[in-house]
Amino acid sequence: MLILNLIIVLLLFAGLHIMKRKEVSFGKRILFGLFAGILYGAGLQAVYGLGADVIKETVSWLNVVANGYIHLLKLIVTPLILVSIITSILQLKDIRTFRTTGLTIIGILLFTTLIAAGIGAASALGYGLSAVGMPAGDAELGAAQKIETKLQGFQAASIQEQLINIIPTNVFHALTGQGQADTLSVVFLAAVIGLSILHIRQYRPESAEFLQKIVVYGQDIVMEVVEFILRITPYSVLALIAKFIATSNVESIMKLISFVAASYTAILAMFLVHLLLVAIGKYNPLDYIRKAFPVLSFAFTSRTSAGTLPLTTHALEHDFGISKGIANLSASFGISIGQNGCAGVYPAMLAVMIAPTVGIDPFTLPFLLKLVVITAIGSFGIAGVGGGATFAALVVLSTMGLPVGLVGLLIAIEPLIDMGRTALNVSDAMVTALLTQRIIGEADAAEDALGEARAEA
Repeated sequence: MLILNLIIVLLLFAGLHIMKRKEVSFGKRILFGLFAGILYGAGLQAVYGLGADVIKETVSWLNVVANGYIHLLKLIVTPLILVSIITSILQLKDIRTFRTTGLTIIGILLFTTLIAAGIGAASALGYGLSAVGMPAGDAELGAAQKIETKLQGFQAASIQEQLINIIPTNVFHALTGQGQADTLSVVFLAAVIGLSILHIRQYRPESAEFLQKIVVYGQDIVMEVVEFILRITPYSVLALIAKFIATSNVESIMKLISFVAASYTAILAMFLVHLLLVAIGKYNPLDYIRKAFPVLSFAFTSRTSAGTLPLTTHALEHDFGISKGIANLSASFGISIGQNGCAGVYPAMLAVMIAPTVGIDPFTLPFLLKLVVITAIGSFGIAGVGGGATFAALVVLSTMGLPVGLVGLLIAIEPLIDMGRTALNVSDAMVTALLTQRIIGEADAAEDALGEARAEA
């Protein structure tokens, strides 16, 4: 039976290859991979039953494509962030321009996270969610213990120390991405290098030009790898979603179906806010959905904002026409700051659920205001990979004085919710780029008009 299962997978892959040769659009191939994977995964579970050995064997082969692809994405993320931010800075006129663009992007990311936290809390209250009396199995209790241990390590460092840790003491260790703050460390390192070259340009332009060429050559190599990743993305989407559907425990998911419904209600509500912001920014919301769909569908299946970074930057530049500087900065900042799904909606919902277990009324205005503000501030530095939402929850719950171990109760449905959260995170980064382009563009136009008026005067 294993051979038959693998033959079907190969036939589906062949179908994707034929679509590519016939020049079917990237979005349609992603869509085919998504639905083919859903049907294939559901078929495996329907025929063999959940937990069957043949499913495990089939999934082990699917992992060659699914996990191999995720590893490839993780491999390229750090160099992509590094060269993208440096290149973005070098394309700006001066340090003042970088300050304006960077602060605009961060401001929009935090603003949307503030809204996301409010929506998450409102959704949890609307569905009447509460962790009081929730059953915990062995897996949930084990997860709770691990989370408690993780929190102890997090609390061992003060806020001041956590800020200091963003500054890397070893460049090469930071580039490995093994630490909690390494994503922000790479962003910091890239900003320092880019701003240094920008400053050198003022008094030694020949050295700055040489350094800029080195960065551009490095970006050429990185982007060639990104192009390869894009070509194999539809195959990975098929493998990822088939693996998820084939191994999901429907009974476990049904136990907490209210939380799933509340989560996706909040996620969809926040996505509508994104569309409203897109409209305010004078873009067509339907056009945004059409162009963003391939990227968001991959984020949904892969569950990694950082891994989606190559697709995000590519879509912003080539499909939306966003300048390379703003596209790279927004996408790079978006995987470590803001994150509407993982660092906004999710921690706020958990806080509302857990508050009654310690005698706190989540309907009180002071509690809700404190929760929204802390969630927004705590969204800094949340890694854009699997597990980032858990870390965000640790920050918010511990700051609110709530027990963090109860996060382990939701382990059964974590993957399902994480799919929607990740897609929302990526959408936030893309919307931020669109709004920043509009704001910076109009500001530049106004400045040019003022300059012309002064010249005429």
